[in-house]
Amino acid sequence: MTTNIKIKKLNDKAVIPTYGSEYAAGADLYACMDEAVTIAPHTTVMLHTGLAMEIPAGYAGLIYPRSGMASKRHLAPANKVGVVDPDYRGEFMVAMHNHSGEPQTVEPGERIAQLVITPFITAEFEVADELSDTVRGVGGFGSSGYK
Repeated sequence: MTTNIKIKKLNDKAVIPTYGSEYAAGADLYACMDEAVTIAPHTTVMLHTGLAMEIPAGYAGLIYPRSGMASKRHLAPANKVGVVDPDYRGEFMVAMHNHSGEPQTVEPGERIAQLVITPFITAEFEVADELSDTVRGVGGFGSSGYK
């Protein structure tokens, strides 16, 4: 399934997101900056993409870490998953956190995160006196067999 996403380049150096393979769910987002940025251990830096997008109504942009960057360099979005609402028109930025004990440098044009465009449902919340019974019931964290 595909849908068109309008993109506005806010910076001439901005790179349009790309998919790494035919069946990739996430499109790579690229750092758009004039020089390398070093992220100190256990700190967060806002990284620019130089792009604004028009996500269609009924869809959201979810910004996830890139697995290689997270596992090899310990760099991942500080909020774990960024949620971009369809009415947002500002620059897409990534709050990149360095989870390691060593400084990590991000180069201009480097792939920094991945964007997944996904449909969502808006709920109408209804107050009820009772909820339906299930086998699990009120069992919370670990109640379904976590060991």
